[in-house]
Amino acid sequence: MTEQIKQIVDRIKGLREIYGISAESLSKELGINLKKYLEYESGSLDIPVSFLYKIAQKLDIELSALLSGDNPKLRVYCIVRKGKRLSVDRQKQYKYESLANNFVDKKAEPFMVTVDPEPEANATNFNSHPGQEFNYIIEGSVKIIIDGHEIILNEGDSIYFDSGYNHAMKALNNKPAKFLAIIL
Repeated sequence: MTEQIKQIVDRIKGLREIYGISAESLSKELGINLKKYLEYESGSLDIPVSFLYKIAQKLDIELSALLSGDNPKLRVYCIVRKGKRLSVDRQKQYKYESLANNFVDKKAEPFMVTVDPEPEANATNFNSHPGQEFNYIIEGSVKIIIDGHEIILNEGDSIYFDSGYNHAMKALNNKPAKFLAIIL
């Protein structure tokens, strides 16, 4: 487990304890079985961004504060320079970089996401979260699976969908893919 993941899971557990919520109760509220919840909270299982998003909403904390430990401070505008993005490497094949981590009370969570190709034999990691999502493919090609529907997207293509449905993305052609993801 990386130091960053350790800090994130420590914040989750600490906040849950401050609010006086049991792991069992919180897992039920989030719709996750207790065993999986405890694996996320211990950092022994890759933490999907959907879980981080749900937990941040439930614990009434900005997602960027959960990820970085710093509360957002900006209200008028927020600039994130190339090479200065808050990066989260939580799952082996996905790298998330926050594009607005220091803006307070965001109505959306924008990320630059890089998906590394994975061997075809590996299982696809599905997730779901409340709201909607917009993805714009910047580099490469991906297969996105939404509620059993398989869609191929290439550079310049975009998709908008109900993120409450199970969804996953795979890089194609043995090359990484990069896309802008906006979670609403």
